[in-house]
Amino acid sequence: MINGKQIAVIGLVVVLMGLLFSLDIKGLVKDGQHSGEAAESASQATLVTVQTVSESAKLMLNANLSAQISSLETQLKSAEGSERLPLLKELAQKWDDVNQPAPSAFYNEEIAEKENTVSRWLKTGDLFTSAYSTTKDSLIQPTFVAKSIVAYQKALDLDANNLGAKTGLGVAYVSGTPEPMKGITLLLEVVKQDPKNIKANMNLGLFSIKSGQFDKGINRFKTILEQEQMPEAWFYLATCYENIGQNAEAIHAYEQSKTLAADPGFSSYIDQRINTLKSN
Repeated sequence: MINGKQIAVIGLVVVLMGLLFSLDIKGLVKDGQHSGEAAESASQATLVTVQTVSESAKLMLNANLSAQISSLETQLKSAEGSERLPLLKELAQKWDDVNQPAPSAFYNEEIAEKENTVSRWLKTGDLFTSAYSTTKDSLIQPTFVAKSIVAYQKALDLDANNLGAKTGLGVAYVSGTPEPMKGITLLLEVVKQDPKNIKANMNLGLFSIKSGQFDKGINRFKTILEQEQMPEAWFYLATCYENIGQNAEAIHAYEQSKTLAADPGFSSYIDQRINTLKSN
């Protein structure tokens, strides 16, 4: 059973998920149902369109770049047939260049519908994943999640063995739906084929934290750190150690996450955690 201290730490981990890795943890249907259910959910969210996300994103651009994008959007409105694809790609690239995944995702989605390739659907899914992971608007997040699910399923329809698409689909179900076990099942399939898959291990580790299975979480995060030194992996590893009473290991892991993150706000929190552990 998880005690009060553990619940508090887990609650804090959920907050830091948004700051560090943007993967909040929220489970089984037949394969053929994935795309249909997500498509229905995406179609119902009519308030979120490429126009709405573009207008919002342009507020963060300088006037010149915003004008360039508006000009391309105007051209796209009147373009027909083969004229649309190069404009769609140019707009998608413009948004990629300024790290705005939401509008880029919508344009890549239309490109994917025209090209129908695994790589384009995978890119679309990844962009919608970035969009739902980084948005602070809980009202539009479900649309991004639903669209990412549709995109990854489209990729899997073309290549059933594509681990990138299967991982993305699993993360979407775990992160943004009320049925996380659908995603967990997919992620377990991924690590069965690719035991060192970083993205799958990260999300399975986060689920282990939320479900109080800290020993399993330790193994997941250690697997990640054997391949790449990631501050979020060290932080979550420290969280696991703290919750099973291994304070010395937790302090070491917290210190590693602090060094790698090099963020003053995060460092301040980590110092507090370490001081608390040392005083116990």
